Amino acid sequence: MNLVVDLNSDLGEGARHDNEILDLVTSANIACGFHAGDPASIYASIQAAHDRGVAVGAHPSFADRANFGRTEMTIPPAELYSLVAYQIGAFQALARAADAEMNHVKPHGALYNMAARDRALADLIARAIYAIDPKLILFAPAESELDLAATEFGLQTASEVFADRNYLGNGSLVPRTSSDAFVHDPIEAAERIIRMLTEGKVRAVDGTDVNVLATTVCVHGDNPQAVAFVRKLRERLELEDVMIAAPARLP
Repeated sequence: MNLVVDLNSDLGEGARHDNEILDLVTSANIACGFHAGDPASIYASIQAAHDRGVAVGAHPSFADRANFGRTEMTIPPAELYSLVAYQIGAFQALARAADAEMNHVKPHGALYNMAARDRALADLIARAIYAIDPKLILFAPAESELDLAATEFGLQTASEVFADRNYLGNGSLVPRTSSDAFVHDPIEAAERIIRMLTEGKVRAVDGTDVNVLATTVCVHGDNPQAVAFVRKLRERLELEDVMIAAPARLP
């Protein structure tokens, strides 16, 4: 098949199996302290990823530790811009302290989902990334408002899909509160990812096919079965000669 895709996971969020996940993925999105983590955990996660050759990126969130960053919020633009820029800038400083290069940014939870559909919010995030380092890669759903905003700012993007989540007919993720939100079988997930890579489509829960573009695949690290899930997924992709590699920053 000779395809290339990145496997990423959201880490530094308090799960006890991060190091096992890091042995399997190629990109780590590390919590920046606003939904989970603290400076010590950020630094330790960066070091652990860097030691394994895993690309590191910031995973900024709304300031919402109580709800793990999954509650949608309305925040004044200047406050939100500073919130995002602060997290990215602090992460970059800790990456340098760990002798690692920051590779990407992936917003977390509600911030990610809202920015995917809200252009004003997407512009704020893209502008904050550009101000800190215009060479950073932004992980976003293809053709989302977040993706379009990043492109207008001249940012490099990686088109993200989710291995362990189901999709609605409009291309968005099934809400976590729904009983059919998650894909639990790693073999089923792998077949879906292979179809995304080869056909650019995924079957939504309503039975329709949704067009997708996949250059990076997320598997959530806070799932108790995450390690086994990622291992099976990676094994299945490699059987199909899919190369697993992080996206590289452009010169």
